[in-house]
Amino acid sequence: MKSISVRAVRTLKVLRREIALIRSRGESLALVPTMGALHEGHLALVKLAKKKADRAVVSIFVNPTQFAPDEDFSRYPRREADDIAKLAAVAADLVWLPHPAEMYPANFATRIAPEGAAQDLETEFRPHFFGGVTTVVAKLFNQVTPDLAIFGEKDFQQLTVIKQLVRDLDMPLKIVGAPTTRARDGLALSSRNAYLSDAERQIAPALIQILRDAADRARRGGNVHQIRADATLGLLQAGFTKVDYVDVRDADTLGPYQSKSRRKGRALAAAWLGKTRLIDNVGV
Repeated sequence: MKSISVRAVRTLKVLRREIALIRSRGESLALVPTMGALHEGHLALVKLAKKKADRAVVSIFVNPTQFAPDEDFSRYPRREADDIAKLAAVAADLVWLPHPAEMYPANFATRIAPEGAAQDLETEFRPHFFGGVTTVVAKLFNQVTPDLAIFGEKDFQQLTVIKQLVRDLDMPLKIVGAPTTRARDGLALSSRNAYLSDAERQIAPALIQILRDAADRARRGGNVHQIRADATLGLLQAGFTKVDYVDVRDADTLGPYQSKSRRKGRALAAAWLGKTRLIDNVGV
């Protein structure tokens, strides 16, 4: 049987040479940014990239600037060999594996400070997060120069912030949101699910169940304040140890949701099971 392989590059010089070769053939290019520890959700993004462009580049970089000192940067799962094998199996064309010093060399001093959709929700609990995300994503866009980039809807606020970044800075690419990939019981696939104990894994699907109920109530014109309160209580009663937020927001701006406006909404939540923080969302 013929072995399947995928080209992996680790320096910007080699990456740009590979990108130039793709462009010289007149081929379109899609980027799938990841932090590795790939699961079926990531692979679904790569498959979508392959449908929408001639070539798919996947970046794997655990970005230190989006982690606070007390977060899980040091223990975030890293499975490079396994990730490369998975990407080869779905016919990714190129894997960009930069070293931190390649992304943030000595005297690196320029960072993006997003507002708008980056305010509230995640920022209330991780104020550093979107500055780190938008800075590294802007660098990836400049390095790979894709025609489009694929992001999962599981990180819905992040997807909205990235769309805002591209729009505000006139970046010449399209951002494509892909539906969340879920386990059979509804839990959104995430690299951090590996942290869950067996008992916590049994509780975890309550997150999407409660979010779906919240979205249904919002769709029928329910009071958002009461929906938030009921959903928070429901998560705690289900066994979640702490709820950072549950809310219903405008799906395009992440501003306040008004059911009478007939605009689309999004129910979003972040909650803790022991030491594991889970996020999810569902459309209204």
